[in-house]
Amino acid sequence: MKQSPKSSFGSHPAALTRRHFFGRTARGVGTAALAHLMGRDLGAKQGLPDIPHFAAKAKRVIYLFQSGAPSQMELFDYKPKLETVRGQDLPASVRQGQRLTTMSADQTAFPMVDSLFKFKQHGQSGAWASELVPHQAKVVDKLCFIKSMHTEAINHDPAITFFQTGFQLAGRPSIGSWLSYGLGSENEDLPAFVVMVSGNKGQPLYDRLWGSGFLPTRYQGVKFRSGADPVLFLSNPEGMSRDDRRAFLDDLAELNEMQAADFGDPEISTRISQYEMAYRMQASVPELTDLSTEPDSTFELYGEDARKPGTYARNCLVARRLAERGVRFIQLFHRGWDQHTKLPVDIQKQCADTDQASAALIQDLEQRGMLEDTLVVWGGEFGRTVYCQGRLTEDDYGRDHHPRCFTVWMAGGGVKPGVTYGETDEFSYNIVRDPVHVHDLHATILNRLGIDHKRLTFRYQGRDFRLTDVHGNVVEKVLV
Repeated sequence: MKQSPKSSFGSHPAALTRRHFFGRTARGVGTAALAHLMGRDLGAKQGLPDIPHFAAKAKRVIYLFQSGAPSQMELFDYKPKLETVRGQDLPASVRQGQRLTTMSADQTAFPMVDSLFKFKQHGQSGAWASELVPHQAKVVDKLCFIKSMHTEAINHDPAITFFQTGFQLAGRPSIGSWLSYGLGSENEDLPAFVVMVSGNKGQPLYDRLWGSGFLPTRYQGVKFRSGADPVLFLSNPEGMSRDDRRAFLDDLAELNEMQAADFGDPEISTRISQYEMAYRMQASVPELTDLSTEPDSTFELYGEDARKPGTYARNCLVARRLAERGVRFIQLFHRGWDQHTKLPVDIQKQCADTDQASAALIQDLEQRGMLEDTLVVWGGEFGRTVYCQGRLTEDDYGRDHHPRCFTVWMAGGGVKPGVTYGETDEFSYNIVRDPVHVHDLHATILNRLGIDHKRLTFRYQGRDFRLTDVHGNVVEKVLV
C-alpha cells in the first residue's frame, strides 16, 4: 500500500518523528496504536500500573460455572432431617414469606423432599458429598466449600448476569474483563480472557455475559468453540496465504492509524490490537487445541469424553492448557442444571458429564505445581428449593429456583483446603451462619489476585464503577 499524500509519516517506525509523535499523542492516538507504530508488542500489556495492590496468591482463575443451578441438597449440603419429613408441607416459619417464582407460586402445597442419593463423609476433612460426585469426593481435602452463598436474583438471566458482572441488569463488564483490564495478559499470543461453553440444553447464554461493558472492547472474553475452527473468523479466507494476511493487516493498520490520529477514538486502537492478536492466534490456537501430544494418562484422568470436542471434560483439559500458557481468566459454562422436573434422572446425567473432569482439573493442576497459584471456582447462579415443584412420587421430583442459600466451592490460589464455611438450616432453606453474598465472592476472588476490589475502578458517565459496585467484603476466614 502506498503512503497517502496527506499522511505525515510512512509505515516504517523510523519515519515517526519526535514532532509527529507528540502531535499525534495530543490528538488522541491510543496507546495501542502508538505501540504498533513504534514496533512494540500490543499483546504484552501488563494491566494498570498500580496493580497488583499487594502480593497475589493466584496468577489466574478457572471458573467452572454450572449454568441452571445445581441442587445443593443432591450434591454437598446433606440434610438428614428431610428423610423424616418427606411429603410434609414446608413450615411457614421456615419459608418466612420469601418470594417464589411464577413456576411454583400457584402450588397449593409445598411438600418437602429429601434426596434420593446417599451421602458419606470423605477425606480427613470429613466433608459430605453424595454418591453422584464420587470423583469430587476424592479431592474434598483440596476444596473449600462455601455453603452459605446467597443472591437477590430468582430467575436465571439476572442471576447469571449478577455472577458474571456484579449487577443484575446487562451492560456492565464481566469479571474476566475486569481482570483483563486490571492485570493484563501474561501471553502475547493468546487473549487474557477465554470462554468455553458445553451442554446441549438449558438456559441460553449470551455473549454479553463475557462482554466488556463500558470497558474498551479489547478486554472482552474470546469464545472458543468446538470443531476445527475454534475462534470465528480466525482462519484466512480461501486463497489468502499467511504472508498475504500479514501484508493486508499492515496496510489496514496504517489506515486505522490515520483514522485514530484524526478522531482520537480509543476503539480504533483496540481494533488494531485485536487484528494483531488474531494474526498471532492463527499459530497459537491450533497448537493449544491440538491434544495429540497429551499422553493416555491424561485421558484416563479426565475421562474419555476429553477426547470429544465440545464436551465439558475436553474444555476442562483445554482450560489447564490455557492456564499453562498464561491466560488470566478462563470461564467454562456447562448448561443443563435447571431441573424443575425429573431431577433424579437428569442430575445423574449432569454429574456423569462433569464430576470426573472437575476433580481431574484439580488433580492435574496440583501434580503440575500449578494449583497453588491457580484459583478454581465451581458453582451455579442460585440453589434449589427443599420443596418439590410439580408432582412428587417415590422416585421422581423436581425443585424450583432458590436464591436464599446454595453451595459453591473453590480450590487452590490461596484459599484454605479441606474446609467448609457457612451453614444452612435443617431444610437448606435459610442461612444460619456466615452468609456470603455474590459481591463477597467477587471481592474474595479479586483479593487472591492481589487486587483490592474497592480500588479497581473505571470512570464512566461521571462515576467510578467497580465489579462489586458499593458492596462486598473479602471472606477472610477462607484465605491462607
